[in-house]
Amino acid sequence: MLRKFIVIACLFSGISCALADPPDAITPAPANAPYLLAGAPTFDLTVVQFREKYNRDNPTLPIGEFRVIPSREDDSPLLTRAASKLNENLYASTALEKGTGKIKTMQITHLLLQGNEEKPARAIAINYMAALMRQFEPALTVEESIIKVSNLLEKGKGSYFYQQQVGAIRYVVADNGDKGITFAVEPIKLALSEP
Repeated sequence: MLRKFIVIACLFSGISCALADPPDAITPAPANAPYLLAGAPTFDLTVVQFREKYNRDNPTLPIGEFRVIPSREDDSPLLTRAASKLNENLYASTALEKGTGKIKTMQITHLLLQGNEEKPARAIAINYMAALMRQFEPALTVEESIIKVSNLLEKGKGSYFYQQQVGAIRYVVADNGDKGITFAVEPIKLALSEP
């Protein structure tokens, strides 16, 4: 179990590694992910508030309590990382702003399985990812969110970092090959256009 949390932490540390310049792009990874920087935006939502609403909206796809991931030497002192095991190959994870506990990124990571088990496991992962998406785009239907997540995963296939901006949020797909695939939702700062 510790090994899986370490894999999650490794995936988690490098997932959001580009700026939101193009709304839909594969980009190289800069030195620091935007959510790691001081002043990076947060959702106006704590992980407790998120879980309460998410679990009420998705009783068949519950997310358990998040447990803090011990800090590493290279971790940002501005963040608290936490994860929740959904099943043997699926995890939810988050980075929280220290002090406020507000969410900077919310992620679902699917660790790939071998053989016949992968197809049903991937379907469950996509359902969780779609449920996560609907928390931030509530106008989407279940079917629309599943299609949208499937399209994002397809576009991000084989890419270390793929992003798509929708209003004030960014969806990120990080495909780490046999180590798994992570889907994240992050807030972005919107800039006013100059006249």
